[in-house]
Amino acid sequence: MSSGQAAAGTRARTGRVAVLLTAAVVAAIDLAAKAASEARLADSTVDLGLLQLQLAHNSGMAFSMGDNLPVAVVVAITAAIAVALAVYVWRRAPRAGWVERIAGGAVIGGALANVVDRANDGVVTDYLHTGWWPTFNLADTFLVTGFIVIALLHTRPERTADTASVQANDHTSNPPVTGHPPQS
Repeated sequence: MSSGQAAAGTRARTGRVAVLLTAAVVAAIDLAAKAASEARLADSTVDLGLLQLQLAHNSGMAFSMGDNLPVAVVVAITAAIAVALAVYVWRRAPRAGWVERIAGGAVIGGALANVVDRANDGVVTDYLHTGWWPTFNLADTFLVTGFIVIALLHTRPERTADTASVQANDHTSNPPVTGHPPQS
């Protein structure tokens, strides 16, 4: 194995570990906040000005869509979306920068926290209320923020050049088939 391949392997592992650690921290923070909300906000609301802490439960998906579907269907749909997101971020992590890795981990962690919460009792615990937007939770915030960061990163003009450069210098992929043996 060449030093370039070893460095690429280390970069892949480091990127994926960063994503997993971010996802675990994000999920833990949200699940702890949900547990605290269940315990402390059952009979009260805390007014923080523009934001109120108010306990609510969402039996549907985003904006309560699908709230009439059976719980197993909603859990299956949200779990499938979470798995698809995780696969994308996992495959992208070796080539991604730190900001994209953290954003990807935030997306995975937020999705995972909502799936775990829903799997317990069929609803997602929400506790952040604005009065002008549906009540939400930190997992939703991490998901949306992560998606926005990733989308913004993908719109950068230099990203296209960076991706083309990485692909041109990627010696781990298979060379094109030309009918001739590879040159050393």
